[in-house]
Amino acid sequence: MEWDALLLSRLQFAFTIGFHIIFPAFTIGLASFLAVCEGLWLLTKKPLFKNLYLFWVKIFAISFGMGVVSGVVMSYQFGTNWSVFSAMVGSVIGPLLAYEVLTAFFLEASFLGIMLFGWKRVGPGLHFFSTCMVAIGTLMSAFWILAANSWMQTPQGWAWAEDGTMVATSFWEVIFNPSMPVRFAHMTLAAYLTTAMVIAAVSAFALLKNKALPESRMALRMAVLMMAIVAPLQIVVGHESGKIAHEYQPAKVAAMEGWWTTQAQQPTILFAWPDEAAERNHLEIGIPGAGSWVVAGSADAELEGLDAFAPEDRPPVWITFWAFRVMVAMGLAMVALGIWGAGAWALKRIDTSRWYHRALVLAGPSGFIAVLAGWIAAEVGRQPYVVYGVVRTADAVSPVSAASVATSLMFFIVVYAIVFSAGALYILRLMAKGPDSHEEPPQDTNEPPGTPMGAGVQEAT
Repeated sequence: MEWDALLLSRLQFAFTIGFHIIFPAFTIGLASFLAVCEGLWLLTKKPLFKNLYLFWVKIFAISFGMGVVSGVVMSYQFGTNWSVFSAMVGSVIGPLLAYEVLTAFFLEASFLGIMLFGWKRVGPGLHFFSTCMVAIGTLMSAFWILAANSWMQTPQGWAWAEDGTMVATSFWEVIFNPSMPVRFAHMTLAAYLTTAMVIAAVSAFALLKNKALPESRMALRMAVLMMAIVAPLQIVVGHESGKIAHEYQPAKVAAMEGWWTTQAQQPTILFAWPDEAAERNHLEIGIPGAGSWVVAGSADAELEGLDAFAPEDRPPVWITFWAFRVMVAMGLAMVALGIWGAGAWALKRIDTSRWYHRALVLAGPSGFIAVLAGWIAAEVGRQPYVVYGVVRTADAVSPVSAASVATSLMFFIVVYAIVFSAGALYILRLMAKGPDSHEEPPQDTNEPPGTPMGAGVQEAT
């Protein structure tokens, strides 16, 4: 392995995007959760919903800020490390990233201030509207980013210009490329599941410590409901995403599945140790024919293996293979926890099942792990192309020295280790503290719907 500018640039981008993606994956779902909490507070006037909002909005603000900072650093690398890529495809995906700023980021920035600092300055209706706009903005941001990334996976609606750059012939086809709709749905559900797992873990921890019981019980039920509904749905959407990938990126799916030979009755490999040098799997445990049945709907279907592609056109198999399995394992764990929680709820044991609470605390990071593993499988599986089948990654890197990239990579590692570790530790301290809990006030002391939210809520800022 040669530590050249190409490899170091890929490592640097992987490092920065790995840090960045965990924050949008959390804030997308958390913004919607805050909108639900505030809406339920306005509807029911139960203080526990307001307490939940005031607690989680602090965590949202910190996570949102860290996501913005890490996103700026990530986009900066398009000019420093991937200038050839930017020049070649900028007229296609550049407008999509601009739309993300104009529609999503401006929307979030416009209403975030009201959401965080407008408690005593605006009425509850306008404040709720602001929270909803921030939630919609996070979804719109994900839409445009997934549109750009999905076009790199399944490019269409473009043509070569005379100067050797790529130009869009139809932005409708560029945006709604074959993989975009299902990948956007997959990422959105992943964000909701990530948030649900964190909320469930924090609520379960509070119940284990006998803190903020009304709020923690309600938040736990909301999280379990999300897990029980969304986790099985995510498996269906993920399956559809895999079918699209097999149609347009068969080499990626072959690497994910560990298929080395083209054959009928491809197996579903549960465990193996891929050996790229020998082009075979060691210690393979699989279900014969299940892979063909899952992908093509027939156990006798012949599906391409890695032998159908030249070695230089294959993605790194070991990373893609195991990243995919980690993602699937986390998804199945969420399904199991959702079913367990639904059963405990039906049996009226959800507040007292200590083993379930401990399992939720342990599973708190599972959503982040699944998101990271899924993106690794998708991006490493796209190699050796930066635009699949069109532009190779090796042809997209900037003409810079390996030493300069290594210096910036080390700088990022040190700065991220300090800044993001401090932010993450502060968030964990807030989570460990849990929401404030207050007794239900008498009915006649509730605030009327037309007045600003009550005194003391400014502490959320």
